Amino acid sequence: MTRTITPRLRTLVLLLLAVAGALLAGAGPASAHAALTGSDPAQGVVVDKAPTQVSLTFSEKVAMNDDSLQVLDPKGKKVEVGSPANVSGTTYAVQLKSGLAKGTYTVAYQVVSADSHPVSGAFTFSIGAPSQTVVSGVGTAANDTAVGWLYAFGRYVSYAGFIVLAGGAAFVLACWQRGSGVRALQRLVVGGWLTLTAATLWLLVLRGSYTSSGKFGDVFDLDLLGQVLQTKTGAALVSRLLLLAAAAALFIAVLFGAYNRREEGEEKRDLTFGLAIGGVVVAAGLAASWAMAEHASTGLQPGIAMPVDVLHLLAVAAWLGGLTALLVALYRAPADTPVEAAAVHRFSRLAFGSVLALVATGTYQSWRQLGSWSAFTETRYGQLLLVKIGLVVLLVGIAWISRRWTGRLADVTNTVTAAEKARQAEKEHGKEREKEHVPASKATGKGSEKNTGKDAVSGDDKRAAQLARQRAAVDTARQKRLRDADANRFGLRRSVLAETGVAVVLLAVTTWLTQTEPGRTELEAKAATSSSSSSSSSSSGTLTLDMPFDTGGTDGKGLVRVDLDPARVGGNEMHVYVQRPNGRAFDIPEVKVAFTLTAKKIGPLPVTPDHITTGHWSASSVQIPMAGDWKIAVTVRTSDIDQVTVSKNAQIG
Repeated sequence: MTRTITPRLRTLVLLLLAVAGALLAGAGPASAHAALTGSDPAQGVVVDKAPTQVSLTFSEKVAMNDDSLQVLDPKGKKVEVGSPANVSGTTYAVQLKSGLAKGTYTVAYQVVSADSHPVSGAFTFSIGAPSQTVVSGVGTAANDTAVGWLYAFGRYVSYAGFIVLAGGAAFVLACWQRGSGVRALQRLVVGGWLTLTAATLWLLVLRGSYTSSGKFGDVFDLDLLGQVLQTKTGAALVSRLLLLAAAAALFIAVLFGAYNRREEGEEKRDLTFGLAIGGVVVAAGLAASWAMAEHASTGLQPGIAMPVDVLHLLAVAAWLGGLTALLVALYRAPADTPVEAAAVHRFSRLAFGSVLALVATGTYQSWRQLGSWSAFTETRYGQLLLVKIGLVVLLVGIAWISRRWTGRLADVTNTVTAAEKARQAEKEHGKEREKEHVPASKATGKGSEKNTGKDAVSGDDKRAAQLARQRAAVDTARQKRLRDADANRFGLRRSVLAETGVAVVLLAVTTWLTQTEPGRTELEAKAATSSSSSSSSSSSGTLTLDMPFDTGGTDGKGLVRVDLDPARVGGNEMHVYVQRPNGRAFDIPEVKVAFTLTAKKIGPLPVTPDHITTGHWSASSVQIPMAGDWKIAVTVRTSDIDQVTVSKNAQIG
């Protein structure tokens, strides 16, 4: 490579590596997609006296603002005092006014989970007895509003823009380098860049309203925009914009500028290598802007999940984006620059490798987000994933048909090339005959006759130029007819068009999946809330409390169940069960229970149950000295250093 090119390539590669490194740095682990796992008072419960606060427990820590947790009386008036606060672990509470009247109260919440998705909902509880309430329409999910639909559309467009940008550039650079001079492919890749940039700005503007009120008027609230910029998602969107503005724009300019003008040789090979490195870094950096703020950054094994997610996105772009570029090349490439069979073969190999990467990374992602076979059918995430798998299988089937057409395309391409060479030889032979023909006017006399000869020569030149243009047009039309009449090329066009159509639907399902609560979390939330409310059965008198826990360590998630019989003043028998998220019993080093009657300043009264069998502890003669609203706290230790205390209130006596 010459001295004038090497520094430019070095600068380009270092710039791309620096920007991508800044993007990938600082993406820390979180826990999981948030879900409401419990509340106090519980949903639908009727309490004898007004509570002093309302607390909500989520499956992970969430982000809240002043209006994230609201409590409304039967007339729709707010009765909470101050802002919600984190009281312990993943439990958040808001204080209530004193002297609340009897009736049904509505609790509405709107929070943001660690993987950037808003979580909202509402439930009711009653004081004394249920009553009529005028409250309605609270707790509406942000994605059900106009802003939510616009945000979802922006996500879809941003994915599409990335796929076209990264996949189209990969197709040109790795499969069909002559395509860098094809106007249609240039417009496709630049269009992908413009689409991704515009969609990212769109998401950044809508983000504040999407995660709070869901109102369209709040889209233009600069305070909300400032809050968004301080979040992980805001940082990811800004990083994506910086990467698009600097590295991606520079990469496109070189690919369709200097690279297209380079002649074949060592310099172009060096430039190809530099662009390949730079392109992979740019694409990986853009993919990381999703991984650092979506499902991959939370839940199990985020340190593994984020690189896997980046690889998954790159494989999707290489396959579907390259497929789009191939379709454009087959339909819009000039007749004198048809897509060679060798280029289609190279893309076929690239697509096959992408499919293998998708299968490997998709399998890991499915295990991570589902956790069990039942989640495929019992959760919306699992059902959507089944649809996605079906579409991928259909896409692979159509791709197999395309590979068959590709194999047949080789011989026809060689025939076309031979025909083009014959026509070129005929054209050159005709030009030689024209040169041998000398007009008679050139051998005539001087003066006016000389001027007349010049005019004749000028007229002959114009006619020759016009004839050349006509021949070129006829030759181009002949090549186009020959290309379009090729049954194999026509079959390849149809199969690639079908692939692209399925890919559009597949992209929509994938976008929907990224906005859906993972199946593993949904099942955990269902298990936790199935019997989360404390209840005392009149027939048996047994009190059962379920409390999810997460110590933060390895194998630190689960559910602890406390059974107290007969749940009255005096002696009681207590059983404690510890289960994994999938419902299976498992042992932990230590379980301790404490009872506290806050209203009378009694307790905590510690109880250390005896280990009976796997996941089962028991204690007899647990003395409850007085009836009241008791706080039952369970301390769970899963290792030498990992422990957590979870609690619920229950009426005993």
